Amino acid sequence: MSTWFRIALWKRVIAALVLGIAVGWLWGPGAESIKIVGDIFVAFIKMLVVPLIFFSLVAGVASIGDLRKLGSVGWRAMLLFVVTGQIAVWLGLLLGTLMKPGVGVDTSALQMGTIPEPSETTWREMVLGMVPQSPVQVMADVNVLPLIIFSLLLGIGILMAARDGEPVLKIFESGSVVMQKVTAIVMELTPFGVFALMAWVAGTLGLDALAALGQLVFLNYLGCLLIILIVYAGMIKFIARLPVIDFFRGITDAIAVSYSTASSNATLPVTLRCAERNLGVSKSVASFVISLGATINMNGTAMYLGLATLFGAQLFGVDLSWGDYFMIALLGTLGAVGAAGIPGAGLIMMALVFGAVGV
Repeated sequence: MSTWFRIALWKRVIAALVLGIAVGWLWGPGAESIKIVGDIFVAFIKMLVVPLIFFSLVAGVASIGDLRKLGSVGWRAMLLFVVTGQIAVWLGLLLGTLMKPGVGVDTSALQMGTIPEPSETTWREMVLGMVPQSPVQVMADVNVLPLIIFSLLLGIGILMAARDGEPVLKIFESGSVVMQKVTAIVMELTPFGVFALMAWVAGTLGLDALAALGQLVFLNYLGCLLIILIVYAGMIKFIARLPVIDFFRGITDAIAVSYSTASSNATLPVTLRCAERNLGVSKSVASFVISLGATINMNGTAMYLGLATLFGAQLFGVDLSWGDYFMIALLGTLGAVGAAGIPGAGLIMMALVFGAVGV
């Protein structure tokens, strides 16, 4: 047992990921029987999301100590989120335009599902839904965006209260430390959860299920890879001036968990841990920026919305104008902000973007 814990967590996770794919490939559909292990792991991770965001974000905002510094960190973070989101969605549009994944696809080979129809009040409801009318209900429903807004306001209130707010700040700082310890316990389950999830995916889907959409899937992964290797690596090298390899080595655990769970919220505990322990990011900045970014900085979703919209237009023979392209870029960025950080949330936003350009 001691040998197991001496092996770095990221090495155990990568080994579990590879082994899970191999076992699922060999076992086939029978691998679904162990999916419950992965479901339990994801449930534990989701259990952490609300208390971790609440305690970490409130403590992070309040411990910054100066409203001007908070504003400085906040606008820089938001600028980064908007810029990278725009780059991502335009990259998706570029890949879709150059590679034309929807041209020549035999639609009879596709199993058509149902995508929710966007209503006229969807955007109004989404904006209103950002307002935390009942913090308790928001937490019970795991409604992350209103939770973030409430946590930000509470943190700012503690900050403005100065000395009178210090006792409350200590409660949230202690709660944040406790949640980090709970996270460390749950993270030890990661290799088992990743193994089960990857075995299930490889065993039940395989390659045949993706044959009809092979080029779209390939371009989606290619786009994500380009964002990581060019956009992120470029910012790390030339803006942050950090060693790129050391940076990515430091976030290996977060990469492995995000790939296996396909959820930014589920990966949040690991990301915070990597930023603070491996990269030396201050706790206040990490808690504020990462908790915020887990919900409103989903560049993979933005890129996919651009790519998938072009795929749909090509598939059904819809001609798009430059105005449509700019509409996709705008709605793709906003859609990535509005989508919940859980697997499949982008489908709802895809329906909105599709409807806006007549696909």
